[in-house]
Amino acid sequence: MQWGTMRICKSLLVIAGLWIFSLPVARANDTARLSGTYQVIHKSEVSGQARIQIQVHIVNPRSRSLHIQRMTLWDFSHPAKGGSQPCSLVVNSTSSADTTQEFTIPREEYDLWRRGARPRLVLEIATPTGHPTTEVVHLDRIGKVN
Repeated sequence: MQWGTMRICKSLLVIAGLWIFSLPVARANDTARLSGTYQVIHKSEVSGQARIQIQVHIVNPRSRSLHIQRMTLWDFSHPAKGGSQPCSLVVNSTSSADTTQEFTIPREEYDLWRRGARPRLVLEIATPTGHPTTEVVHLDRIGKVN
């Protein structure tokens, strides 16, 4: 009787262990990182500020769609005034989406982009619970920054 109970307990432990270790694999697609590229469409300068219009391409490798409510260019210790824009962009699961946004950033930040720095885009994403979450995407450049 004691051996039968031990055998059942061991079997249950093995099943539970396999189930627990399979969870991260099942959710790996939902934790995959967003990626993106950008291209500067238009740039103008006014008193030390660069007003840029960029086309952003965001790739969502996850198994759920994302609704982006706000985009913020945030490369320094705090986002620049004008570096955040409300938007309404849906990036379907395992798909991508394009958007064109206009931002005003410090000229020094833009100069760093010209030298190869990758801008950091902070996305505010709506959740089913109503409490938005944020995701950071380091954008790769397409073409030359003027």
